[in-house]
Amino acid sequence: MRIQTFLSFGVLFATGASVLTGCLPEPAFPNEPEIALVSFDLQLNGSRELIIQFSDGDGDLGLSQGDTVAPFCATCEFHQNLHCDYQEWRNEEWFEITLDPNAGQIPFYYRVPVAEPTGQNPALNGTISVDMPTWHLSSIYDSVRFRITLFDRSLNASNEIFTPALLKP
Repeated sequence: MRIQTFLSFGVLFATGASVLTGCLPEPAFPNEPEIALVSFDLQLNGSRELIIQFSDGDGDLGLSQGDTVAPFCATCEFHQNLHCDYQEWRNEEWFEITLDPNAGQIPFYYRVPVAEPTGQNPALNGTISVDMPTWHLSSIYDSVRFRITLFDRSLNASNEIFTPALLKP
């Protein structure tokens, strides 16, 4: 009798819990992407792995290979939707170095693929991992960091985050 009462209470508890969790609202995020730094770790091969967490309320994050017309064409500002702007510590302040692809310099910009929402709610959240084999420039300055911004397909910019200051090897 005692075991049956316990089982009945357990079934009642499990049924109540499933009803209550079925009524929880789905997560809501702003339509502009939001990002947070998870890590920027040095790998054994000398590269760095950048990991950021993201959320986007309307689910229009990422670019497909077919996104090649303005504003996503190869020469457009938003061809890459993850911008990691390079900064060096110079004369007691952070100095941003603009890299020019037309001069053979390759900016630290990346193309994040489309993230597909699951279910009926378009909201997205997850992580983005980027391998950065080259993560510093040759110069006389010894400290570097990145200012990171993510753009969605509506060209909404995320909040800006910064990696920690790092000494170059």
